[in-house]
Amino acid sequence: MPKKQVPMGQLADYLPDATFEPVLAYLNQYKVHLTIAKSRTSVLGDYRHKIDTQHHRISVNGNLNRYAFLITLLHELAHLVTFERHGRRVASHGREWKNNYGQLLAQFIEKKIFPKDIEAELQRSLHNPGASSCSEEGLQRVLYRYDAHKKHYYLVEELPQGTLFALPDGRVFKKGKKRTKRFECTEMKTGKLYLFSPIHEVYAPKEI
Repeated sequence: MPKKQVPMGQLADYLPDATFEPVLAYLNQYKVHLTIAKSRTSVLGDYRHKIDTQHHRISVNGNLNRYAFLITLLHELAHLVTFERHGRRVASHGREWKNNYGQLLAQFIEKKIFPKDIEAELQRSLHNPGASSCSEEGLQRVLYRYDAHKKHYYLVEELPQGTLFALPDGRVFKKGKKRTKRFECTEMKTGKLYLFSPIHEVYAPKEI
């Protein structure tokens, strides 16, 4: 997926107010090569440790809202800090990473830069953050409120039962009943049943 290195002066456009300076300090301290990626469905960001004289490399999806961008960047910075301190000797999302990520999050929570709903969800995850950036369902739900929403796009949980919706690959589904934590949906072409997360974004115009 194409990526671009963003001049440090433009990085502020991707971040919440009053966070550019502390973020820049971390990037300079650890000599991070930061790139902005286009939308990726599999990951929001990634980290690659330095090899020989190369810089640490972090990429973050540029289509994220400012709060999700910062949280994802801190997630990847925590990987960097963990590698600097422990190398390959610890698990990717083990206790050491969780401690480092929690400490980074706490520093920015203290600055009161997050809206109260996001801050509340971050506080809940401080002691045991998820392995995927912004992965906790409650956090994803509140972060979605700050996205630039497109017409006819909704979370699955927002749609009435029986609503037809489409995925980017063109497949059309009908929303069914909720089974435990996910919704059972029927693919219209094949009749197969699939389970969808309640916070999966889908395209649902009045007519498909």
